[in-house]
Amino acid sequence: MSDRVSEGHPRLAPSAIERCALMLREAHDRMEPVPPLRTQYPAARLSDAYAIQDCNTAHWLDAGRVAVGAKIGLTAKAVQKQLGIDQPDFGILFADMEVPDGGVVSPGRLIQPKVEGEIAFVLDATPDADRMTTAELLDCVAYALPALEIVDSRIARWDIGIFDTVADNASSGLFVLGTRPVPIEAIDLRLCGMVLEKNGEPASFGAGAACLDNPLHALRWLAGTMARIGRPLAAGDIVLSGALGPMVPVQAGDRIAMRINGIGDVQVRFAPETSEGAAHG
Repeated sequence: MSDRVSEGHPRLAPSAIERCALMLREAHDRMEPVPPLRTQYPAARLSDAYAIQDCNTAHWLDAGRVAVGAKIGLTAKAVQKQLGIDQPDFGILFADMEVPDGGVVSPGRLIQPKVEGEIAFVLDATPDADRMTTAELLDCVAYALPALEIVDSRIARWDIGIFDTVADNASSGLFVLGTRPVPIEAIDLRLCGMVLEKNGEPASFGAGAACLDNPLHALRWLAGTMARIGRPLAAGDIVLSGALGPMVPVQAGDRIAMRINGIGDVQVRFAPETSEGAAHG
């Protein structure tokens, strides 16, 4: 990976990288979080975190999961400052992470979920990241959709640093896409306002400017990063922009509705707990 993204070559031994990857997979499969990885490997670099993420991506692809795009995280300047970084991160989206618009998330699918309002870009061409103008980047986007990202952490109590979240596939969980495509040229990406409601009450507000000052900047960062590490974005890929406002914790029984001006709305519901088993929260 590039120095910009990964801060040089990994420091951890391959066996340690594989051990961390297995810990996160088992936490995912058992729905039981693990202690922060950074406390176990305090000398680890960001490159180690991406190596752990890559290890699990390869495992899941070999197991038959299908990658459908990528998510961008840590796009808020305040969050970057809190974690002591000056760039976003990314994780891989898999087809089985998608929940239909208006669909229901079953108890037990997630450990400690939170929801963010985002913009999804659907690509119809591969960005030439090294020489791309803004106009050319826009031409690579087929359309935009309103999106909910349901983030989750395999790290106990969301006690995460940059190493933890990157290793954990950028704290990916599930995602929900709206169903009415909007041409990107029809959207004011920087000023479009977002409102997210939980159980009918406003819970998060924001705008495109909260996402690296413009969600298009986040897309450009991801396109360049993926090209440099040899996994360029391609036609058909879904890209989640990063949050337009603060994340909102959710639990069993909650109803979430989100609207972005000029783009549309999207909804999801979290099924109530049942007597057979309690939902994680």
